[in-house]
Amino acid sequence: MHDPSILYPVFALAAWTGFVLLLIPIVRIRAVNRREVRAADFRLGESPAVPDAVRVPNRNYMNLLELPVLFYVVCLLFYVAAMPSPTVIWLAWAYVALRVLHSVVHLTYNHVVQRLVLFAVSNGVLVMLWVSAATRLVR
Repeated sequence: MHDPSILYPVFALAAWTGFVLLLIPIVRIRAVNRREVRAADFRLGESPAVPDAVRVPNRNYMNLLELPVLFYVVCLLFYVAAMPSPTVIWLAWAYVALRVLHSVVHLTYNHVVQRLVLFAVSNGVLVMLWVSAATRLVR
């Protein structure tokens, strides 16, 4: 029997990604309604006329579709091929928490150094998950 506990952080990060996705049209529609941009400014994505505050949710969403793909893969690998230890499950939740914190900083006050630290630490956790998966599968 496969242990589903490694999938709970996967669902949590997917839900967070969905939440950030919902912010994109909200922020864009608000900007159009306030006449900060025109709807045509989004015809090919985002034109240079789009203010940074309107671009950030889209950029954060893209961040959540880049390296987290490796998180999803390693968690599925644990689920299918290697029983996750409590440490692995803790690391998976830590990764999700770090990615959510990264998003919160990015979407609010956007302090670049704090974002970088959260990004770097989350990547270190991701590496630990992959090393753990590799060592468990080699045994």
